Amino acid sequence: MTLNKGTATSHGPTAGAARKPGYAGTLAATSCAVFVAQVANALPASLNGLFQEDLNTHGSQLTWITSAFMVAVVCFEFTFGVLGDRFGRKKLITAGAGLLAIGSAVAAVAPSVQVLWVGAALNGLGAGALFPGSLTMLASVTRTPRERAQAVALWSGFLSAGAALSPLLGGVFAEVGSWRGSFWVLVALAVVSMVLTLLLTSESKSPEGRELDIPGQITFAIGLILVLYAAVEGPESGWTTLPVLLSGMLGLVFLAGFVLVEVGAKSPIFDLSLFRNRAFTVSSVVAVIGMLAFLGACFATSMWLGPVQHQDPLRVAIPFLLLQGPAFVLIPVVSRLLHRVAPTWLLTSGFALMSIGCFLCTGLDVADPGLTAFVVPDLLIGIGFALCVSSVTAVALDSVPPQLAGMASATTNMLRDLGFALGPVVVGAVALSKAASAFSSNLSGADLPAEQLGAARGIAGQGGPIAVNSLPPGTPGSAAHDLALDALGSGFGTAFLICGTAAAVAAVLTAVGMIGVRSPDRSSGQGSAEPTATERDGVPAPAAM
Repeated sequence: MTLNKGTATSHGPTAGAARKPGYAGTLAATSCAVFVAQVANALPASLNGLFQEDLNTHGSQLTWITSAFMVAVVCFEFTFGVLGDRFGRKKLITAGAGLLAIGSAVAAVAPSVQVLWVGAALNGLGAGALFPGSLTMLASVTRTPRERAQAVALWSGFLSAGAALSPLLGGVFAEVGSWRGSFWVLVALAVVSMVLTLLLTSESKSPEGRELDIPGQITFAIGLILVLYAAVEGPESGWTTLPVLLSGMLGLVFLAGFVLVEVGAKSPIFDLSLFRNRAFTVSSVVAVIGMLAFLGACFATSMWLGPVQHQDPLRVAIPFLLLQGPAFVLIPVVSRLLHRVAPTWLLTSGFALMSIGCFLCTGLDVADPGLTAFVVPDLLIGIGFALCVSSVTAVALDSVPPQLAGMASATTNMLRDLGFALGPVVVGAVALSKAASAFSSNLSGADLPAEQLGAARGIAGQGGPIAVNSLPPGTPGSAAHDLALDALGSGFGTAFLICGTAAAVAAVLTAVGMIGVRSPDRSSGQGSAEPTATERDGVPAPAAM
């Protein structure tokens, strides 16, 4: 992927120039688009318990519902950005909303979890088009850097609002009807987004210097999917089983091939030369580790309250207001802080708060259904994320010369999304592996009737302790429910510990790795009518599950 070397057809406007025609309509349409994409992203958070009950899922199958969405976003967001520039952002947004409507309809009628995966993946593809398409279209109708910053801030606000409100939407519809109803609402929202885009926006494109990196796209997508498959299925199928081993090894081969392809690519999807810069390398590494910690904590919370404790979906949604809400509420505060405080210190502080919150979650009692214990930890994680989500891109941009800002932002955002994709995978693998081991140990010493022990072992062998934990009272194996609950509490407690450790490592790496680094001088100038490379490629990552 190359930087935009073309300019707008006219010279940059003066600070007092009038807004372009269609500014308000474009602002409304693009804000709606990113809101819908983020609602689709976060919707499963409050519904995992119902998925487990209605579709008879086990742990790794629940992980794939979230992972299918994020993998689709990570694998194709760069390519969607190029497609929008070459063929038109209006077309891209319309197609993305259409894909999201189809994916949500598939999820709404899904008779099995496998079909639900298909719906989630289609939703991820749609969102992967909406995120870059909506931001670049919005940037293209702004006239000055100040106006552009205000517009992007509002766009980001709708992104954060979608993350905070989506679990609540799922919980409400689960209360009044079925979880399927929330996906039908998402279909309606996607249709509204399509209509607004068609009626209120004009086509824009910027094809100069934009080329598809098809070999890079193929090798990256196949490699990532195979590696994640091995990581998700390993805890339940066994790490030494042939499918897991083969997928893991082939995935690594494809990712190695991806690196080789990118080294010689004319227009690389992933510019490896940026990693010669120490500060950029540090910011990229902490973007993956820190965002893994955040979404891992979100996924662990969803699983803890849903499939483990079987709490009401509306109650499951409440902690997510604390996890996701601060990123929306604190937008004005974080924007001011980024102008007054070095982004490195905001990033370090954010990771530190996330780490403390995750460590506090390790003290939760799985037998206690109360939500009070979640308030302080989730609020700390939410505030920490609010400080990190914008700062990580700012740190990356400050570490490279201005002419590389677009590629740096795009690469950092992709790596941040990769962290989001890895979060549920790592948490699921750690928690379910630890829970299976603990349940097996507890069961061997349990004083239970022989028929109950045999049934519990058989059910755990098929679906893990999470399946035993969901057995109705009186059914074979249900006598081991408490053992399964304790094992799951231990497993997800360890998962919170991993998330806290990851956030702490990210904080230390940021603070230590940036010692002696000076930011390049970035002189301000007038913005052009076309989006800059940063705005074109530097799409803020999805902020939620």
